[in-house]
Amino acid sequence: MREGSDDQASGAIERWARDRLTARGGNDLPRLPWLADGQPHDAVTLIRQALWRANTDRDALELPDDLRAAIALLAAARAEVDQLEAGLLFVARAEGLTWSQIAQPLNLRTAQAAQQRYERVLARLDGDAGS
Repeated sequence: MREGSDDQASGAIERWARDRLTARGGNDLPRLPWLADGQPHDAVTLIRQALWRANTDRDALELPDDLRAAIALLAAARAEVDQLEAGLLFVARAEGLTWSQIAQPLNLRTAQAAQQRYERVLARLDGDAGS
């Protein structure tokens, strides 16, 4: 039962953070071409926007809460990047790239290392889905 409560609390914090950063400038960001109408910006974009505001509007009274909101989105941003990496590696393999060809731009020494990295990313995503 405790795990569900922890998940609900984490979800509430993430919703607060997304809502805060969206209201504090995220709504004003240009729509990215791959977002459907009404789809919110991703956590990475909202974090970047908060950092930009921190560097350009240092006297804002709301800055500490905006930074707390950005920090609260770090786990979501990591999960988003993992999803991007898994998708990109999946498509690369589907398009015929070998693990050796994939290893090089990842700065990995072997094809096995690239394949193991992919498997670790998938395992992290499976772990997030099971949470």
